[in-house]
Amino acid sequence: VSRRRLAPGRPSAASRTMSQMACRHLLIKFSGSRNPVSRRTGESTASVTAEDALKELEEYADKIRAEGATEATFSKYAMQRSDCGSFAQGGDLGAFGPGMMQRQFEEGTRATLVGAMSPPVLSDSGYHLIFRTA
Repeated sequence: VSRRRLAPGRPSAASRTMSQMACRHLLIKFSGSRNPVSRRTGESTASVTAEDALKELEEYADKIRAEGATEATFSKYAMQRSDCGSFAQGGDLGAFGPGMMQRQFEEGTRATLVGAMSPPVLSDSGYHLIFRTA
């Protein structure tokens, strides 16, 4: 039996697939975000404080939970409010593997059960709610 050797540090296709995750997210940017401009509105978020962004995100989390915390509900609110360009797809970021997203976001996604919503996650982009889909 022949076994194909991989370059050092390169994961096999099987291990890449096993480490893939997928999620939707709702992002609220603020003055400290790495690019404080909403992709949904095109407006600056430089006047939004981190505290206000977190408070608004927690209000959205409460609305989502009150409506059953389903993927469809999460998607509806991501379309209405997310500052990420993925708002148009209900916050859907599709599948991604290790190192493809900001570290804080990847860790927040990994810590969230499939079919569940995360608590607020702070990354360089702003505050996120994450709904893990895979």
